[in-house]
Amino acid sequence: MPAGTPALLMPELPEVETVVRGLRRHLPGRRIVELRLGKTDFMDDPAAIGERVPGSLIRAVRRHGKFLVLDLEAGAADGSGARAELLVIHLGMTGQLTVVAADTEVKPHTHVFFMLDDRRELRFCDPRRFGRMLVATPADGQKILGPLGADPLEVSEADFRRLITSRRARIKALLLDQTVFRGMGNIYTDESLWRAKIHPARLGANLKPPEIRKLHRAMRAILEQAIKLGGSSISDYVGADGEPGEFQIRHRAYDREGKKCFRCRARIRRMIVAGRSSYFCPKCQRAPRGL
Repeated sequence: MPAGTPALLMPELPEVETVVRGLRRHLPGRRIVELRLGKTDFMDDPAAIGERVPGSLIRAVRRHGKFLVLDLEAGAADGSGARAELLVIHLGMTGQLTVVAADTEVKPHTHVFFMLDDRRELRFCDPRRFGRMLVATPADGQKILGPLGADPLEVSEADFRRLITSRRARIKALLLDQTVFRGMGNIYTDESLWRAKIHPARLGANLKPPEIRKLHRAMRAILEQAIKLGGSSISDYVGADGEPGEFQIRHRAYDREGKKCFRCRARIRRMIVAGRSSYFCPKCQRAPRGL
């Protein structure tokens, strides 16, 4: 990647949660009266979305891992023929969901316009079209979302310990595995491990109970702080109101190779763990034997 080119990163749990919380201020109780589609190659079935989404009442907006889910009540406005539908959206690397006035200037690469009954629009913009969008029944949605693991914001310390110690894999790989912890990504995994003083290449099964407790608390604290600050805006990410996040200024490990550790002043290093760049302090986060 050429120098000065911003990294393309997939929004992680805090960014998606920030978008969800923003959309909750605008969407529940609103009806989608019309739908306009541009490019549709990121949709599982554009025809199904075009047929089943218009006219739907938005009952709720929620997050499941890195997926956004709109709980819809499809059917006539008088409630006849009502049925439950899920609109499932993944932002990919460059996807943005914003609620704007209908006469707001359209940004390039805006591919979906959900016209609402209050004369505003929910717009989906995705320059690279690595996102995903589909409409599903609750049963079909469970097939997509069900295999994902525990939510890091909800998992108890006991369940966290069980999940960490039940597999002989490096802790970085375990935290990134969406079937173990849904929603974790490279940024918040590195930040959590730095705060807990755990090297990313250590085996989860070899972590001692006090280390696991410390990591569980660090992960929760990092995620909650990131959500409070609106996530990390490094590439294209913005919240539902189009505003960037601020947590990137609080990064202590991620993408800080060669910079001084905020704790001990050693230089942050980078290595590949689980196929991903991993940033850590060689002094605070001691490497396992043989590495």
